[in-house]
Amino acid sequence: MRSYIQILSTPSADSPGTTLLLHFDNKRYLVGNVSEGLQRVCIQRGLKSTKVTEIFLTGKTDWAHTGGLIGMILTLADATNSSAVNLAEKYNEKSKKRRLGGEVSVQKAECEGKKGGVLETQDHAGNGVPAKRNILTIHGGQNLTHTLATARRFVFRKGMPISVDEYDAGQEKGNYREPTWSDENIRVWAMPILPSSITNSRKSNFVSLVNHDSLGSPSEASLHASVREQKDKEDQIRKAVVSEMFDSDWKFDTLIETPLSKVTTPAVLFVRNPETRRIEKYTGPRIESHNASEVPDITVMIRKPWPGAMIESLPPTSPSTQAMSYIIRNHPQRGRFVPEKADKLGVPREKRAHLAKGISVQASDGTIITPDMVLTEGKEGGGFGVVEIPSMDYIHNSVSRPEWKAIDVMDGVGAIIWILGPGVGQNQELKSFMEEMSHLKHIVSSTDYCTNQLTFDSAARAAIKLNQITHSHFPVPVHDNITLPQSRQASIDMPAQPFGLRIPATRGQIVQLEPTVEVQDYALVPPLNTAAVLKETSQDVLRLAQEAKDYLADATNLKELEERQDDIPGRDAEIITLGTGSASPSKYRNVSATLLRVPGSGSYLLDCGENTLGQLKRVFPPEEFRAVLRDLKMIWISHLHADHHLGTASVIRAWYEEVHGGISNDPPKDPLSILQSEKRLFVVAEVAMIRWLEEYASVEDFGYNKLVPVQICSAIPSKKIGSSLRWGHQSGNISLGFKLPNQDINRAMRAATGLSDIQAVNVTHCQGASAVSLSFPTGFKFSYSGDCRPSKLFAEIGEGSTVLLHEATFDDELQGDAYAKKHSTTSEALAVGLAMGARRVLLTHFSQRYQKIPIMEGMEGQDVALEVEEERDAEEDGADTTMVDAATQGFSESSVQRPQHQRGEAVVKIKKPDSVKDVKVGVAFDYMRVKVGEIAHLEKFTPALLKLYEEPEVEDKALEEAGKNGNAKQAKKEKDRQKECRTVEAVGKSENATQPKQQKMKQMEKQKKNEEVKGKRRN
Repeated sequence: MRSYIQILSTPSADSPGTTLLLHFDNKRYLVGNVSEGLQRVCIQRGLKSTKVTEIFLTGKTDWAHTGGLIGMILTLADATNSSAVNLAEKYNEKSKKRRLGGEVSVQKAECEGKKGGVLETQDHAGNGVPAKRNILTIHGGQNLTHTLATARRFVFRKGMPISVDEYDAGQEKGNYREPTWSDENIRVWAMPILPSSITNSRKSNFVSLVNHDSLGSPSEASLHASVREQKDKEDQIRKAVVSEMFDSDWKFDTLIETPLSKVTTPAVLFVRNPETRRIEKYTGPRIESHNASEVPDITVMIRKPWPGAMIESLPPTSPSTQAMSYIIRNHPQRGRFVPEKADKLGVPREKRAHLAKGISVQASDGTIITPDMVLTEGKEGGGFGVVEIPSMDYIHNSVSRPEWKAIDVMDGVGAIIWILGPGVGQNQELKSFMEEMSHLKHIVSSTDYCTNQLTFDSAARAAIKLNQITHSHFPVPVHDNITLPQSRQASIDMPAQPFGLRIPATRGQIVQLEPTVEVQDYALVPPLNTAAVLKETSQDVLRLAQEAKDYLADATNLKELEERQDDIPGRDAEIITLGTGSASPSKYRNVSATLLRVPGSGSYLLDCGENTLGQLKRVFPPEEFRAVLRDLKMIWISHLHADHHLGTASVIRAWYEEVHGGISNDPPKDPLSILQSEKRLFVVAEVAMIRWLEEYASVEDFGYNKLVPVQICSAIPSKKIGSSLRWGHQSGNISLGFKLPNQDINRAMRAATGLSDIQAVNVTHCQGASAVSLSFPTGFKFSYSGDCRPSKLFAEIGEGSTVLLHEATFDDELQGDAYAKKHSTTSEALAVGLAMGARRVLLTHFSQRYQKIPIMEGMEGQDVALEVEEERDAEEDGADTTMVDAATQGFSESSVQRPQHQRGEAVVKIKKPDSVKDVKVGVAFDYMRVKVGEIAHLEKFTPALLKLYEEPEVEDKALEEAGKNGNAKQAKKEKDRQKECRTVEAVGKSENATQPKQQKMKQMEKQKKNEEVKGKRRN
């Protein structure tokens, strides 16, 4: 069977980890780091993920190595569910046409299902039924299960069984010659490695108990049993949580009847209307806010808790220092079958296949014939080592492992792939080891050996073309294909000729394992040729861009533009749209993140999707990037869908290292003293997000102790009640704000945040979703929608906004999709801007169906409803925040089919933006930088942008040319590659961590049937 390793990513600004793909025809394995951005790497490379069944994580268990794991699992889950649904439809169709019996169909289904990575079975009627997917097993070091379990408040999938295999340096087996794990393709030797200078506390405690001289005494034996029992119990809790996160049978619709007096708050309560028999929300007296005599003795219904919500906190843990490495080998290969030998030995022909498979048989004369008697000499399977050494402290323990000298382990190993921290490659002990192992091929992946190349070629190509239209708004992504090491602050200088025996890792590089171990370069991904990209842009596009530049360069025109906006505050504030796509990353757009830089106040990050840190590093040169981190005052998380917050931990870590040197000293205990004396980063989010950050802080010190985690409660405009802020998530925590009776707190908050006020309201999207308005001392006001339907409450708190940044997931033709999925259309976003009187509107968060540019035309007048969300008192805010939201689990069909104007709404007449004085609208692109005073300039470049995206991409041209030249095979190959890439994008993780694909399919089928019925009635 063909097997090889391919390098998917090497360390760069936006793909910080090194990831390998181990390929077999029947399955795939990911080996190395699963860092943020990996799923986007897979999309860029067109990797089909459904065959990935094992992940072997190297290095330490921290966010730098595992930050992309949750997103990758969600992508795999959705891809698998999509595959299962497609297979089910395929076999149902075949069964209907052929009317076959069950037995034959089952065999075919199983065969095809295995090929696709999903097993398909049949029901009694012979219909295809998707069985559960093969278990995804994740191998890694300590705290891996704990890391996944911390995400239980926002991750939910069905039909994706996850198994976590943790390796503990304190519990390694004595026989290192035996593999730690194996399957039908490979054998694996896991090597958990500790640093030389630090003794792992778990190992020390465990070994001292096991090896104690008096272990046989009742007291010591009891202590040992107690420690082991407690650890096993804690591990089981974590594993149970992870299992429920990805393979639960929980349903959001399930309601449980319970006496009102026994309801634990917070919770949303329902009752059945005795007249209509419909389920309605209970709004009467509750035990926590009324006297017991006032609370009726009735039965109410509450949702069955999502299992993750029932685990208030995980068992305690502490950061682990061990780093994982592996030796991976193919199984030994049997020799070639020799028919002549079989003839001589009298082996019947019908038994020869058994010998070829390694099974002994009996000859005609009764003699037992063993495989070695008729086969040529076999050979050991090819193999490789993958060794991650984070720092100098890990070198000795890595190279002195006994496995390296064991023939039983190393026979067949032909290469080692080294993942090295800065400066590690120049260590003399490591050099000596490589020289001793000079018969092996040494491939090194490190910032000292791999340049900071552009990883996402499609996005970079788009950015370079946009830069040709207006370089002041669309910078070329920061990259460097030459300089080594990447960081000029490496602890050891690189010599002029640093490589020697070492082969620098390169994207696309292949290490063939069979029949011999060879490094092959035929599939290398070369650095993007930026000069060639510049030549791709047509003269028509450049001409239109130049016309816009000439218009803006004309003094008269510029004066007129400036006069129309001279009353706008904060014109020098800059908006950097880092990620403008929805749901999951694509080749052209990353997920949600926007940076607001306000001179004199600070920088503010509005949502922080996966790999936001990488996007920042591509937009800003190193010195400016560090300045942005030093100036960062606040991160706002609008809601807990994964595409809006999975990059938060890495941004906080970068800020922590830049501002505090990664050192968490003992802060003052008084909150006011902290605000006055320390530079802190505010993270404003719902309570579940704050709990996640706090819980994950036990896995690594990423800077949580230097945060001000703030829970914000929704404003109630009708009662003129503003948002309230609380430090942390515990009840009774100190109140924060800008207009409190405590003037010291007010002054400290203004100084620490750079704001004069912050207001938020709940919006219609998912549980806990909020929109926010930030006010500054200069009068500048910035409002951000997050994900939502058009909201009247948001328009009220955003009244008088200078800039509105609003999601426009769908164009107006897909208004039904926007309503069903609780998003906004272009016209609805503009309606909110007009309702709040915003001077500038910037549209973002586009559906990934608009790969390059969203609809920029057709913003004509139409009636749009601003929905009125239910206002909640502060004590109700946060109810069910750890529950999976109704929007994504189909709480009731009526919630999707509800007539648009059923409840109170304000209808705003949309007018074409040009007809409304001084209202200017811009469309966001990844990497775009625009000052508030320049948003009005963007519309002048619209003709050039539209013309640019009329032109096909280079890959589309390549497909067309292949077809023209009669190279059908090449054309088909190119088409399949692009189709596979689009498929991966389409089935990537959904914007929330909860919606199974099967429910989507059912809803679509039901809608289709309803339309067919309506059509028949019309006819």
